[in-house]
Amino acid sequence: MSYAASETAQQRALRHIAKLAWGPPMDPALRVTLNFHPDRLVHGKPILGAMAEGGAYHSQFVTGTSNGGLTAHPGGDRWHWESRIFGGAYDEATAHERPVYGALNFRGRPVGGAPRFGSAHFRLTAQTLARTTFCYPDSFLEPSDFGVAARTGLIELALADRQDQLDDYVEAQVHGPVRLPCHVEALVLDPCYRGTTVEAAALVLGCPVEWHPGFRLGVEELRRHPSYRGQEYVDLGAQIAIDGLLDPRIVGDAAGAGRYEPQAVKKVWHYLARFGAR
Repeated sequence: MSYAASETAQQRALRHIAKLAWGPPMDPALRVTLNFHPDRLVHGKPILGAMAEGGAYHSQFVTGTSNGGLTAHPGGDRWHWESRIFGGAYDEATAHERPVYGALNFRGRPVGGAPRFGSAHFRLTAQTLARTTFCYPDSFLEPSDFGVAARTGLIELALADRQDQLDDYVEAQVHGPVRLPCHVEALVLDPCYRGTTVEAAALVLGCPVEWHPGFRLGVEELRRHPSYRGQEYVDLGAQIAIDGLLDPRIVGDAAGAGRYEPQAVKKVWHYLARFGAR
């Protein structure tokens, strides 16, 4: 596909998806959310501190970290997905030019549009919708249905599809920078982080801080769902629980302790996100 030389990679990607999009205009009151774990490290630094230093939210091509798959590198799965979805628009782009991923919170969930990726989320401004593309289902499933703010039938697809609550999101790809605080309405945190270093770091980002109702999961309820991710993850969750309870801070401490396999801790988080949302 040929592009005008003066176009940026972001403009080429948006134009490509706009040709594939279908459906009615999106409700401008809807918001894109970027879910993440606020107590994780990026290159050895607390993630919120790294964001404060850089003043922006970056893609996994820049950070080298992810709450999903770690394939954001030249030749990796994420690179190939983006090449296919965006018609090669980013094939020659730098890591900083690539989009960041979130979800359209069309269900109005207080915990964000895709909590499987973390207990916290940035809620982006309405202005970012114009430079965001959408797909359903998640891009790793190689979807064929796409949307932009002016045309998207993806919400109807998602509502009609009986997916698990952690998989029923409309994926969003935000093209261009996500700078704090000018592109963020609020950072929304779990109340387990009140009075912690996470809250202190959040307060220096320059965007409003809000609190959602929280994730809490008792071991008794956890043990009722061995088939969801597997008995070994139920057992691990019971092991890391404190006083018979899991919350994002407890799971985050386990992730940072270095004693557990990271993918196993991620499955424990899936249990908490799926069965522990208040």
